[in-house]
Amino acid sequence: MKQEILHKEIDLIQAVITRMANNSFLLKGWLISLVAVILALSKDTLLSDDVTYLSFILCLPVLVFWYLDAFFLHKEKCYRKLYDWVIENRKDSDEYLYSLNYTRFENEVEGIGKVMFSSTLLPFYGFTFLVLLAIGFHNVYF
Repeated sequence: MKQEILHKEIDLIQAVITRMANNSFLLKGWLISLVAVILALSKDTLLSDDVTYLSFILCLPVLVFWYLDAFFLHKEKCYRKLYDWVIENRKDSDEYLYSLNYTRFENEVEGIGKVMFSSTLLPFYGFTFLVLLAIGFHNVYF
């Protein structure tokens, strides 16, 4: 019976981890689609003043998606800590049984700001952000 409870509990936590990872994946797809479609629709004006403002405006969704991705990755890390805690402690205790409250582990993982500049998110979002800025500044100064 105790083993059955453990399996159900870790299945619940794993489902949340999977959902957070899926959200992160979807955000990246939406961002690339958004930027690609807008730049493709303005391909005839890529080196004109019209796209200058567009590229600067597109920086805002990049920042928003970047933050949201870091948010989901942060929560995923919290749930991984919860998962580890359940595996380690469930055999000895029924404390927090079936609790999906991750907040007690938030101090044990990196904050959202630090996750934003992690080695996984910075190259993806930073590169996109820099390309948009480069397009905008190129059109302003050249």
